Amino acid sequence: MIKENLISEIQEEAKATKKILERIPDESLTWKPHEKSMPLERLASHVAEINGWIELIMETDELDFAKLDYKPPKILKNEDLIKICDESLKKALESLKKASEEDFKRTWTMRYDKIIYFKKPKDVTLRTFALNHLYHHRGQLTIYLRLLNISVPGTYGPTADEQPEV
Repeated sequence: MIKENLISEIQEEAKATKKILERIPDESLTWKPHEKSMPLERLASHVAEINGWIELIMETDELDFAKLDYKPPKILKNEDLIKICDESLKKALESLKKASEEDFKRTWTMRYDKIIYFKKPKDVTLRTFALNHLYHHRGQLTIYLRLLNISVPGTYGPTADEQPEV
């Protein structure tokens, strides 16, 4: 039951994520609202990649940042974001479909060498580290869009930009 519920939620939320990513204009990729903020390109690529973490969580037992050789993707145009989003969703769904219910109860650890950030069951890690993380940053993206005066798409209903005609 965990698997089916997660797959359903991820597929539904992917539609909302993609609607937001599709609104990001190529000419604004380097823009950021504040000196401490991520540039739009970096935040958007982060959002596009997060579903890929589901594969990482399900296929491994830990993430050790000390051993990680991660390089963020270079985004040159909106199409790059959509491609990353589609690929990460595909990997997530494939990984979840082959998982057993027992796999979701196995412990997953996030660490930096000997420093343990957390140890949680994989189903909890999927929710907190992956999905909630995605929703948080997706919300940030909608603020970026608003500040750039770009119409914000609805995710759980219409936005101020997409009110139904009465």
